[in-house]
Amino acid sequence: MKRIALIDDDSLVRAGLAMILGADPGIEVVGEAADGADAVTLVQKHRPDVLLMDVRMPRLDGIAATRAVVAEPNPPKIIMLTTFDMDEYVFQALEAGASGFLLKDTPPQDLIRAVHVVAGGDAMLAPTVTRRMLSHFSSANPGARGGEHPGIALLTEREREVLASVGGGFSNAQIGQRLFMSEATVKAHISKIFAKLDCSNRVQIAIIAHEAGLADKDDPVL
Repeated sequence: MKRIALIDDDSLVRAGLAMILGADPGIEVVGEAADGADAVTLVQKHRPDVLLMDVRMPRLDGIAATRAVVAEPNPPKIIMLTTFDMDEYVFQALEAGASGFLLKDTPPQDLIRAVHVVAGGDAMLAPTVTRRMLSHFSSANPGARGGEHPGIALLTEREREVLASVGGGFSNAQIGQRLFMSEATVKAHISKIFAKLDCSNRVQIAIIAHEAGLADKDDPVL
């Protein structure tokens, strides 16, 4: 059972999300808040596995709330919610430690699947929208492209291949198929990449791959 909490200032959005997620027998909505300022208190009280967090909220936005939640011991995974697929604030949120993001018009079945996937720690990049976002990130930061995170020098050749695939938006299963290894081996490589690059989620290492020009450009098979 995945424990989910909703942070959004729009009560209708929260109600809609709760109805969609609550219809899945593997998901339990354990809490709601209308402001990012209440996010930490909610996490401490309910200990959810995943937070669905709006980006734009009064008083305390989703970015600041994400930083505060991620600083907590054993924080939940955070999925940012946004109305705009190129919302500039999403980039800051991902760098703050969010695990991914969804548009508010995401189809119900995709929303449910995303929650399960993120709760399991796998494939935190939405293969379509997030790839566009990362591409936008690269074009919006031309000075960063070609710059290489110092931790990349510590990666083995195989780890660099896995990093390139993560940057391309591939899931663990797809990486395993492409590189002829088991999913367990892929996860082991990604754990080492997290440590060497000092990152906490796939989005952060994908951004590093894009900044260094290492992201695989082949389209993943969805």
